[in-house]
Amino acid sequence: MNVLLHTCCAPCASHCALALRDAGHEVTLFFSNANLAPEAEWQKRLEAIYALAQHDSIPVIVDETSHADWLTSVATGFEQEPERGKRCERCFRYSLTRTYEATLEKKFEAFTTSLTVSPHKSSALIFNVGQLISQALFLSIDFKKNDGFKHSLQRSEELSLYRQSYCGCEFSVRQVVRPLQTVNTARACNTCPENGQLRDLDWNVSGLTTHGVAGSTRTRSAS
Repeated sequence: MNVLLHTCCAPCASHCALALRDAGHEVTLFFSNANLAPEAEWQKRLEAIYALAQHDSIPVIVDETSHADWLTSVATGFEQEPERGKRCERCFRYSLTRTYEATLEKKFEAFTTSLTVSPHKSSALIFNVGQLISQALFLSIDFKKNDGFKHSLQRSEELSLYRQSYCGCEFSVRQVVRPLQTVNTARACNTCPENGQLRDLDWNVSGLTTHGVAGSTRTRSAS
């Protein structure tokens, strides 16, 4: 099948894309991550996606996203939720709905997500969200099986892919910063540490808000 892979980050996708190919599918990466903040972080992860896509000869589609819309649609009223709580479930629904819409628009045969490769993400919850969006088109694949996560770490190191230190949104930073100093529990896509520290983030610490992001729409053409 021709599958659209919602791609949270390059390290996670580095395993998932190959697993789909090994299963006989054609794969296109779909970078749709309106949750990412600040803008510099979104750009770094996108550049890593391009590097992976070039190395593995995989097409990329970059979604036009608005962090302001994500904040309104997903985070408002759920700002104090812990990681893996209700805000995260709403975030999964937001991203997978956009992936489903792109699947229909671009005439893919199915869609799935790299999110399930992370040991910090509930595959059962992601499957439930995807199936509610489309039982016919969503592929419930648990990419963390068969050492998928370990493979993603190996490939990201081999390809020198950028590995982030927090899941993505400004609220997830609270899980790894006390405050914005040493990372006590570092994760890349809630998985991979970046030398134990957060770097190059432009934050208003008191309010955990980002600069130059709220009103922006991210658009990039594939390179």
